[in-house]
Amino acid sequence: MEIAIVAHDAKKKEMLEFIKKNRSILSQEGISLIGTGTTGSMAEDAGFKVKRMLSGPLGGDAQIAARVAEGKTGMVLFFKDPLGKHPHEPDINMLLRVCDVHNVPLATNEASAQLLLNALVIVKEE
Repeated sequence: MEIAIVAHDAKKKEMLEFIKKNRSILSQEGISLIGTGTTGSMAEDAGFKVKRMLSGPLGGDAQIAARVAEGKTGMVLFFKDPLGKHPHEPDINMLLRVCDVHNVPLATNEASAQLLLNALVIVKEE
């Protein structure tokens, strides 16, 4: 399963800590990561193998949405900053909508992301 990691600037540190905490799950065979520019770069610096897309404002959110629509990305972890203003808001909303249209699990905060990753472990154990 391909899992996308995306984080607004104010949430990048939180995303990095989250993926480090969940390294054992995210490093399992059959799981691959993709990420937008800086988020993907930070994950790579932490030792993860990540297929990097463009930065979100430069089209990375749209690239991930296309992968969701094509059936390539099976889960999106997007740590949004609900208090920030984002110039590429239409791309963000489009990514969220595409996840809904294609019934792809989407987490927009750490609590929901942890539930999704925990579900992967439960399914694998069955």
